[in-house]
Amino acid sequence: MVKPAHNLIAYNSQICVDDKFKFIVATDVTSSGTDKQELHHMAMQTKEVITNPDLVILADKGYYSAAEIKKCVDDGIKTLVPYAQTGQQQKNAGKFTKDKFVYNTEKDSYICPNNEEIPKSISSNVRNGRLMFIYRPKISTCTACPIKYKCLGKTTRYKQIQRWEEQELLDKYYQDLETPEAKSLMKKRGSIVEHPFGTIKRSLGWDHFLVRSKKKVQGENALIMFTYNLKRLLNLIGVVLFRKLMIAIKEGDIESIREEIALYIAKIVSNIFMVEFRQSNF
Repeated sequence: MVKPAHNLIAYNSQICVDDKFKFIVATDVTSSGTDKQELHHMAMQTKEVITNPDLVILADKGYYSAAEIKKCVDDGIKTLVPYAQTGQQQKNAGKFTKDKFVYNTEKDSYICPNNEEIPKSISSNVRNGRLMFIYRPKISTCTACPIKYKCLGKTTRYKQIQRWEEQELLDKYYQDLETPEAKSLMKKRGSIVEHPFGTIKRSLGWDHFLVRSKKKVQGENALIMFTYNLKRLLNLIGVVLFRKLMIAIKEGDIESIREEIALYIAKIVSNIFMVEFRQSNF
């Protein structure tokens, strides 16, 4: 895994945590060095556990992937994942960034800062599994442009813009991220998911896996997360009710405390409407 100061040899442990009680509702282990392919996979696991139609999935920008977001949209899962801002290097160099080129929906073309049209070409390519359409003007248009020095490199003859075939979906997604509701939810993100890993690594003392091979690590990871959830459950319902539950199950008389248990479960489940992704290294 790539870290700011070094590369780390580690397993990538993923968890989804509810915002109300800090339960881990889904978990998995990967050997991938990034989180970019985990959003839809973990969101689907979460959706199977939490059936609340207002469920919102939060994640940090390390999970941002246009393809993963589309999968979530297709499966009716609402996500809020900020995207990494690009183009700062171009801005620093005094160059136009992509947002300065305005897309014309009717003509399926772009308008450049010099008010010239950049039409769609017959060319396309596939980048990271996504079909990208290519837009470019005539060479003569760029050659005669008085501000081409702010757009092109010294040896570049014409401007070229690539647009994903599902770009409209992303544009709508970006708009949703800018709403006051979305910004408010994103501010809560860190306080939701840092709680479990802090408890696991500090209070429970698990800061690394003890076994080898992915299959064994997945088993150890599941036990760790189960232990955390059990600890949370005891804190929420208390030892007395938990003891009643265990005795009732042992004696096959769950009906005797069904109403009392149902009251607690209803209270917990009805308040879960948002979960957040997090990964940690062990």
